[in-house]
Amino acid sequence: MILAAEEYNPVLPHVAEIIIGLIAFLLLFWVLRKFVVPRFEKLYEERAAKIEGGIEKAEKAQAEAEQALEQYKAQLAEARTEAAKIRDDARLEAEQIKEELRVEAQEEARRIVTQGEAQLQAQRSQIVAELRAELGRNSIELASRIVGEALEDEARRRGTVDRFLAELDASGNGAAGARN
Repeated sequence: MILAAEEYNPVLPHVAEIIIGLIAFLLLFWVLRKFVVPRFEKLYEERAAKIEGGIEKAEKAQAEAEQALEQYKAQLAEARTEAAKIRDDARLEAEQIKEELRVEAQEEARRIVTQGEAQLQAQRSQIVAELRAELGRNSIELASRIVGEALEDEARRRGTVDRFLAELDASGNGAAGARN
């Protein structure tokens, strides 16, 4: 009988198979370590660099967008301030023009009133002179009829007219003073 120990055990491999398997594993491990792992590392680093570069580009683009937004907001605020200033300037200019026109209108009104008063004074003086001359002629004629003699002499006529007008003025001023 043959001993059971010498019998073939399917669970335990032969030592030669273990050695060949170990050599094949070490050879495979060496090939993977020498050629495959560096390629994977290189691809991993490239991918990581691309991702980091993309993140940096995105952050940079976001920073630029924020800066552009801030510039836009600043320009918008500046434009609003400028628009408010222009409105205020236009309002002030309109007030100044309005005031200038009002002053010009008042000056024109004063000039027209002054001119009208001067014309009235000139017409009054002319009417008074005409009335005095007419009154003088009428008074001389009346005095000639009353006295019965002709008052033809110019000097005499003027003296009589001036005296008569002076008396009229004195009585007119006295009456006007009494009315006031």
